[in-house]
Amino acid sequence: MKKFGGSSAIAALLSFNGGFVDTAGFLGLAGLFTAHVTGNFVTLGAALLLGSHGIIGKILALPVFVVSIAMARFAGAALRKRHAPVLRIFLTVEVALLFLFFALAVTFGPFPNADSPAALLTGFAAIAAMALQNAVQRVHLANLPPTTLMTGSTTQATIDAVDLISGADPEHAAAIRVRFVRLSLSILYFAAGCASAATLYWLVGFWCLGVAVMVGATAALMRAETAP
Repeated sequence: MKKFGGSSAIAALLSFNGGFVDTAGFLGLAGLFTAHVTGNFVTLGAALLLGSHGIIGKILALPVFVVSIAMARFAGAALRKRHAPVLRIFLTVEVALLFLFFALAVTFGPFPNADSPAALLTGFAAIAAMALQNAVQRVHLANLPPTTLMTGSTTQATIDAVDLISGADPEHAAAIRVRFVRLSLSILYFAAGCASAATLYWLVGFWCLGVAVMVGATAALMRAETAP
């Protein structure tokens, strides 16, 4: 495992922000999941049944997410041809999107109607930021656990724990142990982000998003131990 301060540190900060932004968005935007799309299918069904606000945002979350990732993919290919530091640039763009989310949220929020144009624009800024983070993790931090999706990580960590407890093959035990530690830390950082966002949102509302901007900026300023 690489020393803390390179790609592992960046992944830790991104995992924290994944939980933080997803929780803040869920609380302030009528149950909108900004970091992944699966939850929006569930909450969309509930919103349709109950007739609550946020239906439009949940319907548009998937296309906004997909378009954001597609744009990142095209931009990444163009930047690589110019030998530009793609990871650093993408992390900086994510900070800009998080700041846009923060600025829109504190300016126009709270949102009694999550389907209002201001609320939708605010949510789309957050979705674009988290879509870019997902793309960054897949392409540039693929050797590390996901920073936004904890279902697969929790499943694999549980399997690894059982294998280690039951006595894994010594030939593979070391690799399993390393993976288990990485997954467990990723889940812990994400959970810490969720808890922090919930607490701070209760205390200061959307102003809590300043923390996400600062965490994202810290990640962008770090020198990644991966190829650009």
